[in-house]
Amino acid sequence: MATRLRLLDDAAWVSVNDHRAAGASEVWPVADSFCACPLAWLAVEAFVDVGADGRRVDARVTGHCVSCGEAGTTPWLPVGRVTDDGFAVTTGVRRSRRTSPRSPCRGEP
Repeated sequence: MATRLRLLDDAAWVSVNDHRAAGASEVWPVADSFCACPLAWLAVEAFVDVGADGRRVDARVTGHCVSCGEAGTTPWLPVGRVTDDGFAVTTGVRRSRRTSPRSPCRGEP
C-alpha cells in the first residue's frame, strides 16, 4: 500500500494521502529529546521533514518549549500511523526515534 506524504502551506501541515493530518500551532508533550525539561511542552511552529517507515509517520519540527523557552528543531517524532481505516494521529507523550524513516521527503513535489 502506497502512502502519499507532503508538507503543505509553507510547512504548516503534514498531509497524509491528501488529507491534513497534523498542523503547526499544536502543543505536543515530548520526552527526552528536545530540551532539559523532563517533559517538554513543544509549541510546533513548522514542519521540516516528514517520512514513513512502514505504517509509522514521523516528522522533524521546529518549535519552542513553553516551559523553558528553548527553541530549535526536533529529532524524528511520531505524527501517527497509517491504518486499514485511514490515518490515526499520535496522542500522548512523543518520544524520538534514533534513526530517520526509510522514506523521508521535504515539501511539495
